[in-house]
Amino acid sequence: MKNVTLNNGVEMPILGFGVFQIPEEETQTAVEAAIAAGYRHLDTAASYGNEAAVGSAIKASGIGRGELFITTKLWIQHAPTGSVEDDTRRSFHNSLERLGLEYLDLYLIHQPLGDYYSEWRAMQQLNKEGLARAIGVSNFHPDRLVDLIEHNEIVPAVNQIETHPFHQRAADQELMRGRGVQIESWGPFAEGRNNLFTDPLLSEIAEAHGKSVAQVVLRWLIQRDVVVIPKSVRPERMAQNLDVFGFTLTEEQMGRIATLNTGASLFFDHRDPDMVTWLGGRRYS
Repeated sequence: MKNVTLNNGVEMPILGFGVFQIPEEETQTAVEAAIAAGYRHLDTAASYGNEAAVGSAIKASGIGRGELFITTKLWIQHAPTGSVEDDTRRSFHNSLERLGLEYLDLYLIHQPLGDYYSEWRAMQQLNKEGLARAIGVSNFHPDRLVDLIEHNEIVPAVNQIETHPFHQRAADQELMRGRGVQIESWGPFAEGRNNLFTDPLLSEIAEAHGKSVAQVVLRWLIQRDVVVIPKSVRPERMAQNLDVFGFTLTEEQMGRIATLNTGASLFFDHRDPDMVTWLGGRRYS
């Protein structure tokens, strides 16, 4: 497994296993299968509602804690009568308890909404205390990311954003690289939108390598130094998604894939007022 080195020296596997949209009752089985297949990097979030199941799978696996890289995420803290910093610490410890862990490898602010400056101050302290080995953000556009960096002590180690062949984020990645922030992809397969799995260009490249379209997409991301966390509940697909280190896309193939970029999200825009209202109205303990 290839690792990337984050801006504080922490090593992070470039390929992991995500559990977004896996129902809680199916998560433990899926994560146990993923660990058995060889995944050591697991990604969840408080808002997914399956942290406890991920924790149960980790415990059942018998794999040593030091061999695993575990990420979870902080939902928007509202705290109308309290302290957002206190509530951030409380949410962190609730996640830690659900996961059954003593520390996290990576803790992310899930959405660039609400008082995320207070959240970040609390997370900086969690990092200094060794409870979160690295801290970062998710869904931050460049302006908000730079603003957070300019006015805080710790630079986010990671920004997890929508990244796939139809929304490639090359300019965002270049800015992050200059600031010492690791890009991480969510939705690497675009959830199958735009007929990704039957796309003629991707299919042609896949055939040339004797691989699947999914494997080509993962390889494309890895060759761009993008951390990626594909999801599957099928053990054979989990194994296939790990089998992407034995071939290399040519520069010509990488360039052809670049032509698929639309420059727009296939899901939602965090700068859309209606989306901000919708996300801000969701509540998680």
